Amino acid sequence: MMSKNFALSFLLILLFNISCKSEAEKIKERNAVVDSTVMAFQKLYYQNQLDSVFTSTQFNGTISVEQNSEKIYEKENGFENFKTKSKLDSNSVFAIASVSKQFTAVLILLQQEAGKLNVNDKVSKYLSDFQKPNFEKVTIHQLLNHTSGLNDFGGGLQFESGSDYSYSNKGYNYLGEIVAKVSGKSFDQNVKELFQKVGMKHSSTAGLFQGTDLAGANIGTLENAQKVENMPKRLAEKSIGTAAGGILSTINDLHRWNAALYSGKILKPESLAAFRKNYVTRKHYVLGNVGYGYGIMSNIGKPEAYFHTGYVKGAPSLLIYYPGTNTSVVILSNFANESRGKESIFVPHRRVKDITDAVESTVVELRKEMII
Repeated sequence: MMSKNFALSFLLILLFNISCKSEAEKIKERNAVVDSTVMAFQKLYYQNQLDSVFTSTQFNGTISVEQNSEKIYEKENGFENFKTKSKLDSNSVFAIASVSKQFTAVLILLQQEAGKLNVNDKVSKYLSDFQKPNFEKVTIHQLLNHTSGLNDFGGGLQFESGSDYSYSNKGYNYLGEIVAKVSGKSFDQNVKELFQKVGMKHSSTAGLFQGTDLAGANIGTLENAQKVENMPKRLAEKSIGTAAGGILSTINDLHRWNAALYSGKILKPESLAAFRKNYVTRKHYVLGNVGYGYGIMSNIGKPEAYFHTGYVKGAPSLLIYYPGTNTSVVILSNFANESRGKESIFVPHRRVKDITDAVESTVVELRKEMII
């Protein structure tokens, strides 16, 4: 755990050496010392703690941390292609699975900003599948926060829409259909245009992917990894669905996304607030109790953080953003030993989040106490 007392002592020694200047100059210099020292401390701490995640879990993937768009930690380990033994690097393209849901949610909110829908509209206004008994009351809002009652593995509703929570990939694929219907363009084209706007040059939907450096997905053991076939096309198939889990991206593109989204460069303030709002609390199988907004989860309590896990066969991922320090964390992998179960697969991701949560809490507190 990061020692707040140690960090404070280290800062006080440096601040003592600030020369006698005007009050404004002293404050400016003091704050600059705090900023640079905290950054240096974070880099050292992450180097030690995150490196240990790789060694202790034999993590085949990449972990990257940026603060205010400055890289403060990044490491890749293992193979992009297990057959050729080509190494992962910063250009490796990963399947991000359900991390894709936040892009779908943002596209819905952009259509609302354009006046083409309202999240409180009934889905039956747009899709015929909902023009039947029990389904006609389901709203777009309920699809976005998983309170629609849709059953991913059968017909009918699991509960009256709006009365409970049940995570639904099917609901997000319906949201993709709504985006296409009201925009007059395919969901893939909408995503492509969004990526172009953000500058995510190496990201794509599964259906449009034509790039190189595909990390793909692998299962089995590290000594005998088995490639998951038909990647990335299988992500666009009905069993997964592009809007629910069919996007591919890189560490740098996901950092760009976090920076643009949470700084208000994509959505209007009211839309971003609706996106981030905690509508329900759920028990996540890896991360414990979390809040759920529109395609994004959040910490219950401190530190303030927004995140989402993703898993398709052989590719676990986690994307995190801490608004308190403008810190973006990306954890991507193209390997999973499924024989150990999902909780085991996400051990590296959970450890990273525990580490970054601890650092964030300490840094935010430290800045409050030390910066004028």
